Amino acid sequence: MARIEFRDVAKTFASRSGVVTALEAVALEIGDAQLVTIVGASGCGKSTLLNLVAGFDRPSSGTVVVDGNPVTGPGPDRGVVFQQTALFPWLTVEDNIAFGLRLAANAGKGPVDEIVERMLRRTQLTAFRKQRPAELSGGMRQRAAIASVLAFNPGVLLMDEPFGALDSLTRSVMQDFLLELWEADRKTVLLVTHDIDEAIYLADRTVVMTGHPGRVHEVVDIDLPRPRRFEMHSDPRFIELRDAVRDVVRKEAAKSATLIEP
Repeated sequence: MARIEFRDVAKTFASRSGVVTALEAVALEIGDAQLVTIVGASGCGKSTLLNLVAGFDRPSSGTVVVDGNPVTGPGPDRGVVFQQTALFPWLTVEDNIAFGLRLAANAGKGPVDEIVERMLRRTQLTAFRKQRPAELSGGMRQRAAIASVLAFNPGVLLMDEPFGALDSLTRSVMQDFLLELWEADRKTVLLVTHDIDEAIYLADRTVVMTGHPGRVHEVVDIDLPRPRRFEMHSDPRFIELRDAVRDVVRKEAAKSATLIEP
């Protein structure tokens, strides 16, 4: 069953030079409990797709559907994790996780505290509960941000370059952390990344976008066994998939650059 559907979606923006088409004729289905990554050249509309699912923006035409209902705005059924962690710098880790829960209607202190404790354990941040974001490493900050989103138990997790600001070693650790969470919960995950290795390593399917305007060029089934481990990066099938996707992205980037040349 499709958890997320893009039905002939287009998105345009007004600019001083005229109307810019970011997305055009996007048709895509994402199944329940799938981990799907989106790759493509810069400017192909990857983040725009994510914003449409999140309800932060509306399509110019077509429909975005989640669980059979058209998306009309943000909702607690969809959690969003950004590249720059959306944590309040003056709050501790535990207070950041609890903040949104305490704003929710009828959320009593007891249930909130139980959820916070569970999220601290799941993200291995119990020992850092009293720290503020500036006192944490980049990986710990991102884990705290993910914990604050998972606290609402959304069915869909949307991630926009969540590990893009991390060094390569921390990024690798966080990829495995995400896979562990996904293996345990099997949430539907839609993740945007510029890193093709990351896209292949994490995904059930990788959506490859065309250059500007963004359309779905192809959807690649990632037929690598799970659970995944870092050593898989040297597997011949991983290398074959990575090189094939990289070749498409490079060609689309070149076409896009040609189209915008004066």
